[in-house]
Parts: sequence; structure tokens; C-alpha cells
Amino acid sequence: MGAVATIRTGIQPRDGELADLRFRALLPAEDWAALPPAVRRRFSKRMKGGTTVVYRGEVVAVEAHPMGRLLAQAARLIGGPLPLVFKPGVAVVAVTEDAVGRGQVWSRMYVRKTGFPQVIHSAKRFAGPTGLEEHVGGGVGMALTVAAEEGALVFRSAFYFATVLGLRLRLPRWTEPGALTITHRDLGEGRFAFTLALDHPLLGRLLGQDAVFHDA
Repeated sequence: MGAVATIRTGIQPRDGELADLRFRALLPAEDWAALPPAVRRRFSKRMKGGTTVVYRGEVVAVEAHPMGRLLAQAARLIGGPLPLVFKPGVAVVAVTEDAVGRGQVWSRMYVRKTGFPQVIHSAKRFAGPTGLEEHVGGGVGMALTVAAEEGALVFRSAFYFATVLGLRLRLPRWTEPGALTITHRDLGEGRFAFTLALDHPLLGRLLGQDAVFHDA
């Protein structure tokens, strides 16, 4: 299996890692091959035995519309999936395999100058009509599309959903907070840029965040 996975991903797994074809399967072969090797490696890791991948870095720029700040506060009712730290500062991302959901748990920690850091948890699961979902808490989540654009891996929200009394309901477009775009772009020397943008069709950019991380 290791040799086959290496051929398909073009990446040799390191100690504690299994070759992960799940992100690779969401892209055409030529688009995956066009991504920088460092990006393919980061998204070809399937951790075993409870191992966690940690990326350390800092948020370098933040945008926050007043309605975006209000939305981030309101989202605390479902676990606080949006950043509440609106100033640049130290940040840490940890990725752990989700054995229950058969995906990955992403934990993002934003350090504040005073008080406890904000920690955001979400789960990426390889399911649904687009092949990838992000579950953010309270039964709420979104379907994501994946694309390779100019050497970057780009995730975009396709639609939002909520689970009520065991039934999953797709939210009407007019109730959505906006289009979410997350971009992962390699910067070389073990560094990469992480960009988050939440854009509302009428209000424009509600929340924006630019961060730079490096491989642990």
C-alpha cells in the first residue's frame, strides 16, 4: 500500500504518517500534480496512533466589518467557529485524524494579549455531494468545493446545512452568512500562507484573515 500511495500522490510518507489519498481524490490528476510538492505533502498526511500535526505561525492581517464582528459573536451559540480575535498575533493550527467521522479535526488557536486564547474546532469529513464537508458545531456545517488555482489549494463553500431533530436541512441561500473562501498557498522554506475570507453578497467582506504558518 505504501508504494502504491507514493506513486499516486507523488509524496513519500514520513514517520507517523500514512499516505492520504482523500484530498487528492477531490481534484483532477493534472491539477493535483500542478500543486507544489509541499502543498501535496501537507494534504497527503493521514496521521495514525493519535499523532497530531502542528503548524505554528501568526496572523498578519485582519479585516472585520461591524456585521462580521456581530456574526462572530452570534456564532458562539454553536461553538464559536469564527475568529473573535481581530488583531494580528500568534496562532497555532493542529490537525488530528477523526476516527469517528472518518475525516480530520482541525483546531486553531488565536492568542490574545490578555485572557485565554480563542480555540476553534472544526471537522473536515469526506462526504456529501461535493466530497468534502466542514462541520463547525451545533449540527451546522457547509459543503466545500476544492480547486487548484495558480499553485494554491482553494476551498470554497458550496452551501450551508443544519441538522435538526436528526434531519439534515440545506439552508436557503438568503439565510447564509456569505461565501467562505480558504486559500492555502506555499511560500517556500517550510512556510505557507493561510487566507480566510467571508464575503456577503450585499455587505461585502464580513471577515478576512491572513496568516503565515510554518511546518513543525
